Amino acid sequence: MKQFQIPEFYRSPIISKIKNARRITDPRKKDFTPTLLDFGPVRFLIARHFGFCYGVENAIEISFKAVEENPGKRIFLLSQMIHNQEVNKDLTDRGVRFIMDTSGKQLIQWEELTDKDIVIIPAFGTTLQIQEKIKSIGIEVHKYDTTCPFVEKVWNRAEKLGSDKYSIIIHGKHNHEETRATFSRSEINAPSIVVKDIREAKKLGAFMLGEIGIDEFSELFKDRCSHDFDPAENLERVGVINQTTMLASETQEIADYFKQIMLKKYGEADLKDHYADTRDTLCYATNENQESTYGLLKENADLAIVVGGYNSSNTSHLVELCETKLPTYFISSATEIESKNKINHFNYHKQEYLSTNDFLPSKERIDIILTSGASCPDAIVEAVLQKILSYYPGVKNSTEVLNEVLN
Repeated sequence: MKQFQIPEFYRSPIISKIKNARRITDPRKKDFTPTLLDFGPVRFLIARHFGFCYGVENAIEISFKAVEENPGKRIFLLSQMIHNQEVNKDLTDRGVRFIMDTSGKQLIQWEELTDKDIVIIPAFGTTLQIQEKIKSIGIEVHKYDTTCPFVEKVWNRAEKLGSDKYSIIIHGKHNHEETRATFSRSEINAPSIVVKDIREAKKLGAFMLGEIGIDEFSELFKDRCSHDFDPAENLERVGVINQTTMLASETQEIADYFKQIMLKKYGEADLKDHYADTRDTLCYATNENQESTYGLLKENADLAIVVGGYNSSNTSHLVELCETKLPTYFISSATEIESKNKINHFNYHKQEYLSTNDFLPSKERIDIILTSGASCPDAIVEAVLQKILSYYPGVKNSTEVLNEVLN
């Protein structure tokens, strides 16, 4: 796999070395067991896969290259390049400005841009409408386009489904940048509709089976389907694609659910005329990070800490998995840990910040699961590890622990 040139300050002495060692010992990525770092009074269970993925490293390399290649020019990002506040701050500190926020709200008006400006497309991609707007200003769209190749793979799949006359069901958050970008391409190829989760999928399935009427359908999906979407006609042939950062198991569950709907309506003999198998749109990195989290949860631990941006979809799903087994704290960086007795963290279900006291149990030895989202630098994860270690006297030094793991 390509090696990207990302700033050295995103790497870390411990985490990056462990990742490299695991790549050597497990080149086929079949082993999802965690790495154990035993510091004595504290032991960390480190996920097999986490942190920067291919798409994120690609986006970072292109974005920093844009800054280096254009001294004196105004440089803009359409919105957050990735959902990590530290990486975005590193770019804004270098003069990069955001044209809009993650919801699509305009921060800088298009009229303020000129053909001399540089615009970076974020890793999520952007809509066809925004692409055309950038072109109309005279700015080259693709020179600094950081769209993840795996997002583009979903777009290509949508085009193929449309050419085969299937309607498209998108598993995603309808207001997320990636889903908006995917929907803009999907709807020109085929009738398209967005479902957020299996609950919404089952509502759609109930309509397909005649169990609910058009009024209930419209109430839920009126702003989530393409123009002139005719549910009575357009749900006879379907295929499922996804926002690549969604929970992979849920995407598969939704796809399998609609397959069963079509089996029930049309039978095995006619299934291929009504349902397209689209499992190949699942992002490898999202899937690996989630499988690695399942590997973590097979181990016994006292708590889990998941590090990443609070608006990061893929990170929130790792939190969701960890919460099924043990106390889980979703934090953006080590600064959220105020002391051995207090941690500030984010409840993504309620979208609110919380503070928890005595989050580290009073034990002779504690075991902590540690992982992060796909847009979180290794250096931030290591800072969390070191912050916790600082509360415990007599911990083994990092070189000793690394030697135990690597030798």
